[in-house]
Amino acid sequence: MSNIQTTTLPNGLRVITDHVPSMHSVALGIWVGVGTRHENLPQNGVAHMVEHMLFKGTEKRNALQIAEELENVGASVNAYTSRELTSYHVHLLAEDARLGLDVMADMYLNSTLPGDEIERERDVILQEIGMCNDTPDDLVFDIFSETAYPEQALGAPILGRAHNVQNMSKNALQGYIDQFYTPANTVISAAGAVDHDQFVAQVEELFAGQTASKACLYKDAAYQGGDTRLVKDLEQSHFILGFKGIARLDEDYYAAQTLSTILGSGMSSRLFQEVREKRGLVYSIFSYHSGYQDDGQFGIYAGTGPEKLDEIVPVICDEVLKVGGDVTEEELLRAKSQLKAGMLMGRESMMTRADQQAKYMLFRGQAFDLESLITRIDDVDIAAIKRAADQIFASRPTLAALGPLDKLEEYGSIEQRLVA
Repeated sequence: MSNIQTTTLPNGLRVITDHVPSMHSVALGIWVGVGTRHENLPQNGVAHMVEHMLFKGTEKRNALQIAEELENVGASVNAYTSRELTSYHVHLLAEDARLGLDVMADMYLNSTLPGDEIERERDVILQEIGMCNDTPDDLVFDIFSETAYPEQALGAPILGRAHNVQNMSKNALQGYIDQFYTPANTVISAAGAVDHDQFVAQVEELFAGQTASKACLYKDAAYQGGDTRLVKDLEQSHFILGFKGIARLDEDYYAAQTLSTILGSGMSSRLFQEVREKRGLVYSIFSYHSGYQDDGQFGIYAGTGPEKLDEIVPVICDEVLKVGGDVTEEELLRAKSQLKAGMLMGRESMMTRADQQAKYMLFRGQAFDLESLITRIDDVDIAAIKRAADQIFASRPTLAALGPLDKLEEYGSIEQRLVA
C-alpha cells in the first residue's frame, strides 16, 4: 500500500510526501523543473550558478548561517543541476524538519545574490570547470552532448562555459530566478517520518506569497550526431559512441533501458564480457540510456590504451549490430531483474525516495507510482527490445573521443560498420 500523498496549492505549487513508518529522519527539498536546456546559449551556465548562489545569503541569513543552522542539528544538505531540473535538498531528523523546510524556502524565495559572494562563487565554479577539463572521463561526456546537440542548450555543458561564468551578472542570475523559479515549475517533496497534512500546512505558510504562473517552455531537441575528436597527451583514450535515444514518456522507454542493461550494464553484460573479459581491451566499458522529455541519448563509453583503439571499435560495432536480434529469454530476465532491483533497493534511501517522486511529478504530472513502473519493466519482451534497438541504432551515430587518437577509425568507416 502506497503512503504517497499529493496536494496542489492554490498558486499551483505541488507538494508530495511519502510517509515511511519506523523512520527517524526526513529527506525534503525543492525541485525546480528547469535546467541547462532552458538557458539561452549566451548565458550557458546560469542555471548552475544560480544553484550555487542560493546558498550564499538571504534577507535574514548569510551563507555561514545557512550552513550552521542546518549542520547544528546534524543535517546533510546539497543541491544539483541537470539538463532539465535543479534540486535543493536536506536530510535531517524528523524533529528538525520544520527548520529544514524553512531554510530551503528562505533560499528559494529570498536569495539576495550578494555581490561579493557572486565574485567568490564565480572563482569556485571556474575551478570546478577546470577540474572537469582535467578529468577526461568526465569531459568526454560534455563533448558527446555538444556533438549530439550542436548549438543547442540541451547539448551545452551543465557547468557552463568559462567565459560565460566570468561575465555572468547579478541581473542575469536574478532574471533567471524570476522567470523560472515559480510555483508551476516547482515541486516540494519529502520522504520519511513526515505527516502530509502538517507538511502541506508548513509549505503553504512559507510559499503563500508566490503568485500563480505558467509552466516553462524549452526548444525541442534536434539530435544531429557527428564526430568530435580532441587530441590530448593522456595515458588513455576515452570515447563515447552514441545514438539518438528514446524519450522518457515513450512506450518503449523501458525497452531502451533494458536494451542498455543487456548491452553494457554490469559484469554479465555483453560488452563487459566480450571487450574486457574475453579480449582484455579495456578496464572500463559500459552503456547507458538517458531519456529527456522529448528525446534521449544512448551511449557506449570506453576508456582504453591508445594502442587498442583499432581493435575495440569493430568489436563494439559488432555487438551493437547483434544485440537487437538475438537477445535470449535468460538475458531479458536478468536485465529486468537488475532494473527492478536497482529501483527497489534505491528506495531504501529517503533521499532517493524524495528525489524519485519529485522528478515523477515534474516530468509526468502525477504522483509517483512504483507499481506501474515495475509493470512497465515486466511488460518488456524480446519484440520490444528489437523495436527499441531498430529505432536507436538507425540514427546517425555520435562519436566523441579524447586522448591519443591515432588508431581511432575515421567516422565514415565507423558509420559504415553500423549499417546492418
